[in-house]
Amino acid sequence: MEIDSQQIRVLALVGMPGAGKTLCAKHLEKRGFYQFRFGSIVVDEVHQRGLPLTPENERLVREEFRHNEGMDVMAKRALPYLRAALQTRPQIVIDGLYSFSEYRTLHAEFEGRMVVVAIISARSLRYARLAQRPERPLNAREAEERDFQEIDKLEKGGPIAIADYTLLNNGTAQQLLAELDALLETLHFYPLLTRPTIQLP
Repeated sequence: MEIDSQQIRVLALVGMPGAGKTLCAKHLEKRGFYQFRFGSIVVDEVHQRGLPLTPENERLVREEFRHNEGMDVMAKRALPYLRAALQTRPQIVIDGLYSFSEYRTLHAEFEGRMVVVAIISARSLRYARLAQRPERPLNAREAEERDFQEIDKLEKGGPIAIADYTLLNNGTAQQLLAELDALLETLHFYPLLTRPTIQLP
């Protein structure tokens, strides 16, 4: 499908662990884009239940959500916030789109107005980054297990495979962010200078 850059209002970042998606998300946040993180839905639920915020508790809540409400639960729960944000923002960023079911729900809602950007990297580089990160580092075996789990149980490969644009992150962080900024220029994707409070309707 041909993309009309004048119609694009939603940009979703996807990628496997260690590919550089979080780096891109933080860069876009610094540039002033409104950003909704699907993971915040799980974090809020963990807090509401009075549980410690740990990877295990996040996983349990995430799996319970998907078991009870379907694989696209995060997209469905996020839609009210995304609609509200688009009332006051020309363009927004989604961080944390995982499953192909989530993609299909968002595609139906924002057809012709959403682009998906996949950040990809050589697996050896991804695993090296995951081993070196300061928070929750993973060794090679743990990183591979996480890959398998996310592809198998979270349908994570689908949105990456069907992405509208792909950025290769086998170089420096500066190179990746320069390519991202160049893509945003091509798409005429710019943040709003002010930051209004987003309230649900």
